[in-house]
Amino acid sequence: MRIRATVAAVSGALALSALAVPAAQAGDRAVPSLDKPTAAEVFGVTKAPLARSRAAVAEPVISKVVINGGKDIVLGTTASKKITVSLTASHPSGITDAYIDLWHGSDVETDVDGWVIPNEDVANCTNSSATTATCKLTITIVPGQDLYMNALAGTWHVTAGALAGDDSFAYDDYFSKARVQRLSKVTVNAAPEPVKKGKTITVTGKLSRANWETGTYKGYAGQSVKLQFRKKTSSTYTTLKTIKSSSTGELKTTSTASVDGYWRYSFAGTSTTPTVTAAGDFVDVK
Repeated sequence: MRIRATVAAVSGALALSALAVPAAQAGDRAVPSLDKPTAAEVFGVTKAPLARSRAAVAEPVISKVVINGGKDIVLGTTASKKITVSLTASHPSGITDAYIDLWHGSDVETDVDGWVIPNEDVANCTNSSATTATCKLTITIVPGQDLYMNALAGTWHVTAGALAGDDSFAYDDYFSKARVQRLSKVTVNAAPEPVKKGKTITVTGKLSRANWETGTYKGYAGQSVKLQFRKKTSSTYTTLKTIKSSSTGELKTTSTASVDGYWRYSFAGTSTTPTVTAAGDFVDVK
């Protein structure tokens, strides 16, 4: 019914966008095709529906788009992630299909440096009435391939399209936004253990995040991280202080031992990196 294949050759202004990606950023990993299809290619519509002018045709109304259940999309260094996306739309003739993709850049015509498309050629649409349907698709994102440089972490644009029963369609490359993030990790070690009451405890650890260009985890420098403590008899952690990660992501600070309990580091996250909290490290105080 439609064209829904990734175009192998990058042309026009989008070719300039792809060629502008420095080799040092892309590393040895393949840069995907960044040639986004037109609405006509997506839905296989080659002329105005029923030979009428577009002005005479009522377009479908897209009322809602949900990406990954409303949650940020977080990827590590190697494992791909399959997310579900959905679109709700209505039209007097009903809704027969939908399209959603995610793209990164400032302008869909001249500046696209990242793009991921649906796995399916046709959406799975469920009618809630004769005029309204919710259509679902899935998108698989691969770090090091779709996410070939770390600069792709952050806000992505959401393209949304809906096809009606009379072949009229609505299509918006800037319908909404979604956030793609680099998976973060934090470790903790409190020592010595056991320790005498009143003595100093040294708490070390490291904050790191996925590096999509190298396929490894790299220390996240200069970030605020909370040192937290929970008494053995309590279920609540209390923040004792906030420190900064070093240039290599290392964490180190001291505190005074008073009672048995658990020590941990907690990072609130940034726009490109999700929140992460270490499991508590227990210290026995003698």
